[in-house]
Amino acid sequence: MSGPGHDERAGELLGTASGSESLLERAFSEALERADDNDDVTMRVLDAAYEQFCRMGVRRSTMEDVARRAGVSRITAYRRFATKDRLVEQVVRREFRRYFDQFLVDIQQAATVGDRVVLGFVSALQAIRRNPLIGGLMTAEPDVIIPSMISDGGRTLATVQRFVAGQLRREQHAGTISETVDVEVVAELMTRLSCSFLLTPSHVIDLDDTEQLRAVARRFLVPMLEYGSQAQ
Repeated sequence: MSGPGHDERAGELLGTASGSESLLERAFSEALERADDNDDVTMRVLDAAYEQFCRMGVRRSTMEDVARRAGVSRITAYRRFATKDRLVEQVVRREFRRYFDQFLVDIQQAATVGDRVVLGFVSALQAIRRNPLIGGLMTAEPDVIIPSMISDGGRTLATVQRFVAGQLRREQHAGTISETVDVEVVAELMTRLSCSFLLTPSHVIDLDDTEQLRAVARRFLVPMLEYGSQAQ
């Protein structure tokens, strides 16, 4: 028995919650705002859920399993997270936020806009694929995550597109790419390409080969920014 709300579909959680912003949108907003972490008990439950879901998957895990691993009572777990689906949402959102946090740090180390495009493309693909929770669910329980990425009216894709477009717009303001570059379209193309690789692994390009991914980004993505820019 997984407790109240156990019939809710976990896959919906990555799309919208209560008709409001998507999980990915909130994760990105929290990364930009450096949102504070939750209280100690909540963090223990989240940590335990992460370990539980990584080991057993979402479907085979119950709130009781998570509470036991966290060393708290089932009632305490439910006080923090009313349903298992709500707990899944919070755990996955935290992983996305961690990725955004690290990306915003890593991107500062790249010397040129071209380097930043390459770093962004490679790190996004590999960080998500290698994440024990998100990557693991995409492989073992794809119907938990993938439907929400392609059946949410494009909101997940739009969130990533806005993030990429914002980064490119900063490059324009800094004078590293030309004002003639349509950052919205370029961000759309880059985002769709990355999502396509994540959702449908390639039989031509090895996504675990960092140098190959860098070469692809350098050859096909960076030229999108080279209209009168300093991308090279």
